[in-house]
Amino acid sequence: MAPLTRRHLAIKGRVQGVGFRWFAKETAASLGLSGWVRNREDGSVEAEAEGTEEKLDAFVERLKSGNPAARVDAIETAPAGVKNETTFRII
Repeated sequence: MAPLTRRHLAIKGRVQGVGFRWFAKETAASLGLSGWVRNREDGSVEAEAEGTEEKLDAFVERLKSGNPAARVDAIETAPAGVKNETTFRII
């Protein structure tokens, strides 16, 4: 089994008020990822996701264009420490 890794994501664009956090939560669940997603005061969305590198790559790709109501201009990623969470939640 591939080792777990975790990424911190900063998603910029039209991502608040368009169901983006729910889309991220459903997408993460479909990929078997754990972590969280939340709105930020500057209008962006922040998330941390944990899983295999392959599934994290798929998650980022789906976030870029999967929610038709949103417009993602940029996703900045950075490594984060593995927390061995079991769910993905909106906070």
